[in-house]
Amino acid sequence: MVRRLLKILGIVLGSIVVVSLVATVGVYWWQRPMLLTGTGYAAHNACAVSLVAGRDDPAADLPDNPLVPVLETSISADGAQSAVLGRLARQSAWFTPGYGCTVAGQAPSLPPATPVSAEANPYANAPAPTPSAAVQAALDHAFGNDLDDAGRSALGTRGIVVLKNGRLVAEQYADGFDADTPQLGWSMTKSLTNLLVGRLVAKGEVNLDDDRLRPEWTDDRASITVRDLLQMTSGLAWDETYDLGTPITRMLYLEPDMGGYVASQPLAHEPGTYLQYSSGSTTLLCSILAPSRGGADWPRQELFAPLGLGSMTLEPDGVGTPVCGSYAWATPRDWAAVGQFALTDGVWNGTRLLPEGWMATSVAAVDVESEEEGYASGWWANQRADGTVRYAELPADTYWASGHDGQWLVVVPSEQLVVARLGFTPEADEQVVELVAELVDALG
Repeated sequence: MVRRLLKILGIVLGSIVVVSLVATVGVYWWQRPMLLTGTGYAAHNACAVSLVAGRDDPAADLPDNPLVPVLETSISADGAQSAVLGRLARQSAWFTPGYGCTVAGQAPSLPPATPVSAEANPYANAPAPTPSAAVQAALDHAFGNDLDDAGRSALGTRGIVVLKNGRLVAEQYADGFDADTPQLGWSMTKSLTNLLVGRLVAKGEVNLDDDRLRPEWTDDRASITVRDLLQMTSGLAWDETYDLGTPITRMLYLEPDMGGYVASQPLAHEPGTYLQYSSGSTTLLCSILAPSRGGADWPRQELFAPLGLGSMTLEPDGVGTPVCGSYAWATPRDWAAVGQFALTDGVWNGTRLLPEGWMATSVAAVDVESEEEGYASGWWANQRADGTVRYAELPADTYWASGHDGQWLVVVPSEQLVVARLGFTPEADEQVVELVAELVDALG
């Protein structure tokens, strides 16, 4: 009887083990897409922070990854790999000089990178300026020099560059960062895309009202225009929430062809009638414009080389599309040069590179039903479509590029002022507005 009971118990225990194993495997495959999002983020972070920015602590440089306790990440000269418990949901980010890091199953096939000299950029090698006492006080405040260590860490300012009347008048960096450290602009990349499109419009290659942009769009999506994608009024369904499993994180860390993934989304609104913030929209636009113009090399040919943005890298996806919604890296000086190019309406070293009046139309807030305040064509405007201003502390004509966790490039035409502020500050709006207001007063 005991032997029989032990045999039955063994069968039951064995069944429990099998069921548990099957359940565990099932749960893993169910959760695998979200795990791959986490490992893709970790691999890209480690690759780019180490090999593009030249920093040595990737885990601390960009937003937290919830999988950190179970991740194992390795870095080599070719890129980085990350996996859960060293084996599961492995993702790789491949490093290519000139192009940065790409999350993909295999190294992307990319064209030779156009050389970019800094000679055309008057700010790249300019002597470090000596700011006035009032400007220095504004910078010190923006870096939290009046705060304790915890307060300064939470503020997270990493680099500020100030241009006034076309001259470099101030710059300051946090410990571990300097004038040669590229920093990720996140969604400031969308403003670069506006300038890239402007270059094509100036050459007569693109019209903002061009439609029928994808061959598979044979339904109502065929009416989506270049303007709609720039202004995020395409109507394509989207969710910009940065959580595991959302469209934005799936696009960035699971889809080798990011533009194709965005293009596959159904319409949630009639094109041109509703503004919904979408990094997918801008990346989709580049997937349409880049392939016939050099692919991943297009931004280097069209913008970086003419402006002398020697530090700037715009990373591509697995099929070579520049990730125009998110992935431009540059030093604060080069980001400031982008702002100065916008301030001059696209005239650089005496040559017009954008259509005359391009920036005036690009920073006019879109006048449709919207989820955002003051979004324009890749830029944000202080003056809303109804004429009211968002930040009363700043001149009405102020506009800016803005990126995740406190990246700001602010242009104030009436003051001939450009301020580039890079950092790691989840809620930086108030601090940056205060900085620019103080600089307007100090330099007025």
